[in-house]
Amino acid sequence: MHQLVGRLSSLDPEASESLRIVSYFDVLIARGAGLDGLLRGAAVLSGTVAGAEIRGRVSRRDPDGHLLGDPTDGRRRSSRLSHAGWTVWLERDGKPEPHDEMIAERLALGVELLEARRRPERGIDAVVDPARPIAERVALLARRRIDPATPVRILATMADAAETDAPSAIVPTRYGLLKATLDISGTLRPPEPAGFGTWVRADRAPESWDAAIIALRLTDATTPAVDAADLGAMLLLAQAYDPGAPHEDVLALAGLDPRSADVLSTLVEADSIRSAAAELGMHHSTVQARHESLTHTLGYDPRGNVGRMRYIAAALLLRLSDPITPGRS
Repeated sequence: MHQLVGRLSSLDPEASESLRIVSYFDVLIARGAGLDGLLRGAAVLSGTVAGAEIRGRVSRRDPDGHLLGDPTDGRRRSSRLSHAGWTVWLERDGKPEPHDEMIAERLALGVELLEARRRPERGIDAVVDPARPIAERVALLARRRIDPATPVRILATMADAAETDAPSAIVPTRYGLLKATLDISGTLRPPEPAGFGTWVRADRAPESWDAAIIALRLTDATTPAVDAADLGAMLLLAQAYDPGAPHEDVLALAGLDPRSADVLSTLVEADSIRSAAAELGMHHSTVQARHESLTHTLGYDPRGNVGRMRYIAAALLLRLSDPITPGRS
């Protein structure tokens, strides 16, 4: 994550700052920060007072971490977000700063997760948690009057995606906070991008959630929704992959510059080098030279049968290695 932030800093400072905010809150939540920790984080990032009102109780923190009382001066609450039972905000006298809205959104997601944990029977975070004993998951399903043998699938969307009528919860993952939604009807159409998990028994929901996360990782601007069932045997490959220890083929693709990556993709998909050159708008001899150079860099010929398989597998696994960010294309 830190490496990606560094690369983005030189390319797009705004994207870098947005990713830093997302990463900051994800770390806080992953480490079990409570409301005070979330408010301190929001105050530090925004440089102003951050507040929350939960079930009538107001909490406020300034950028130095000091706990403040309930304001009596009618101080303006900018970048305010509300939900059933709670409200969060940042306090400014003037106009909101460029990143106030995102900071408030991530603070709101953190509070929503805290509330779901406080009332686990209202969320499905425990139902999709493989660390929970199956007896506990079955008990939670029973509270929702769902038989453990009922076919279900879990949908994965971005944490700030709009709500649907189905049960959902914000869940920490290795890719940051994501929203898990329980689908029983098979007719849900969640906000995109969206990953659809495999159909499983309700008491095996963690398996569907794992598949849904993989499917979400494989979405892009041209394919904003992916069903894990459509991945076939490639799903097994993705599930066995450890993003923390990427294969050499994945590292080789990750090291290519965008233009080389585009040339490689076209070479793999084209019928011939000549047709690849026509699609790329490059001279045939130039593409031939790039093909030879890429073959040397990758350690295999991407146009051969085995080479194509290696490229396709590495390209898929690379998608599971990059940090997920809002609005990615």
